[in-house]
Amino acid sequence: MKILGIIPARSGSKRLPGKNVRLLAGKPLVSYAIEAALKSSLITDIAVSSDSQEVLEIASTFKKIKAIKRPAELAGDFSPAIDYVRHAVQQYACTFDYVVIIQASSPLTQSNDIDETIRMLLNQPEADSSASVMQLDHAIHPVKLKTMQDNLLLPYWEEENGRMAAHELPDLFVRNCAVYVSSKKLLESGKIIGDHCLGYLMPRERSVDINELIDFEFAELLYKKYFRLNS
Repeated sequence: MKILGIIPARSGSKRLPGKNVRLLAGKPLVSYAIEAALKSSLITDIAVSSDSQEVLEIASTFKKIKAIKRPAELAGDFSPAIDYVRHAVQQYACTFDYVVIIQASSPLTQSNDIDETIRMLLNQPEADSSASVMQLDHAIHPVKLKTMQDNLLLPYWEEENGRMAAHELPDLFVRNCAVYVSSKKLLESGKIIGDHCLGYLMPRERSVDINELIDFEFAELLYKKYFRLNS
């Protein structure tokens, strides 16, 4: 079985310029995703797809990593993920049964998170995709969402009806943007996430998705507390 891991790391971050090469605890951000992918026991091939020469040079320092120069037209703010996935797959002379996207913006993702998201899909062949998720904090539960009219709080979705504590609300989950796994058939249909997508639960302390400076600083704090000091 052939499983391709793709680490997308384009250069065009608007909210945090140079994000993927910015040093987090002394290492470029993209390095964390590369290291996690290399420790995976299920991924057979790994590619870093980027329009940034600096990112590609970092990727090239790792053994078993294929650094793929992504064309500018596939690296825009609105470029669909399926396009860079197809471009990366085309750089190989083989076909892949599954493709795994490992996001560089989620540096606390561990190799086990990658493997378990893959294994979940392998164990349920009726599904077409899987993705890492985190449990939604009850403070931002949809039942608690409000609108304001002249400073008056009004329900956005439904009446709260006194349900204020976490145990009074149903558990909800959201994709944490760390890992996505897609079957070959799904990718050929032009999709990354299908109608039968499975969810692998990751803890909140590993579910940081870096988009802004505050996310970066929070990720570094968590890394120093939970990972570096315990390694």
